[in-house]
Amino acid sequence: MTADTGSHTDRPAQEPYRVGFLLIDNFTLIALATAVEPLRMANQLAGTELYSWKLLTAEGEPARASDGITMLPNGSIQEEHRFDLVIVVAGIDVTRSFSRKEVVWLKQMARRHVLLGAVCTGPYVLASAGLLDGHACSAHWECLEAMQEGFPRVQTNNRLFTVERERMTCTGGTVPMHMMLSFLARRHGQELSNAISHMFVCDRVREESEQQPMPMHPRLACAQPKLAEAAQLMEANIEEPIELKELATLAGISRRQLERLFLKHTGCTPSRYYLRVRLNRARRLLKQTSCSIVEIASMCGFVSATHFSRCYRKTMGRAPKHERMEIYSQGSGSPNTVLTDSMASLPSSSQQALRRARAEPTYGIFEGTGSG
Repeated sequence: MTADTGSHTDRPAQEPYRVGFLLIDNFTLIALATAVEPLRMANQLAGTELYSWKLLTAEGEPARASDGITMLPNGSIQEEHRFDLVIVVAGIDVTRSFSRKEVVWLKQMARRHVLLGAVCTGPYVLASAGLLDGHACSAHWECLEAMQEGFPRVQTNNRLFTVERERMTCTGGTVPMHMMLSFLARRHGQELSNAISHMFVCDRVREESEQQPMPMHPRLACAQPKLAEAAQLMEANIEEPIELKELATLAGISRRQLERLFLKHTGCTPSRYYLRVRLNRARRLLKQTSCSIVEIASMCGFVSATHFSRCYRKTMGRAPKHERMEIYSQGSGSPNTVLTDSMASLPSSSQQALRRARAEPTYGIFEGTGSG
């Protein structure tokens, strides 16, 4: 089912489509950039302000990206805003990076029938607000387990992005650009979307139905497809591990062939590789959920918590309880940056970008880009 990409708010037809980006602490800068830039380029190619955007934080304080770069927002969620679309941008340590204030505000936006989106690990925040219950949802693979365990009513999938019933969610990296290109194509037609991708030297626009590459087996697929198939089977059967003989049969090779392939291309036995897959999932569950160590041991296919702890300590170099106790360094205090009154008199970000683009040869080359 396709989301309604039109406005649900009181916006005159001649005004730009208003987009708010809610920055969660430790957000991923590339996800923000690839979501904003298609809007800027749509304005440039159309020669008019089709879209305006604002960066928001809970208190209006500067937001720190996961790479340490600090972004100065346009305002806070405590101010009155009129948006047609709000996109949550998150990144590392998402389960501890947002507060109840963001959750309450997002619920208010939903009650106003604002289209809600999220990129990278941002869907976790929407799910925490109960705004993805009953919805299909894409998210970065790193937080999928946490969402599956914490929000069973959310229909998580492994697609690059999902657009459904007033919700837009996607994985990370450059994928937000592809989701936004799809969004723009629905509103203005494929020609404008294609022109934007050409400006970004993007030789292929990825489809919503494509699967995000999971860790480990993309490189294995290049080396040997059967090996990749076996790795995928391992990742799909963690709670109840498959015997190696059955795994080989399902992959269409003998157990001896399976062992040779793993030794040649991964440097370890299939059993050792499978154990690492299960422990990697356990590590994400320890860091991103409140499940007990006993529960995580069961979820990852270990016969007991003692066996799990022993394997974890031997492979990961620390006990599971120490992994959970580790706290990411968040820094203290806010940067010494003050939002001055003079900022209020500045043109919006979209207007400033449009002014700078007037000298570009591509400025205003597309007409008839009104909402379709």
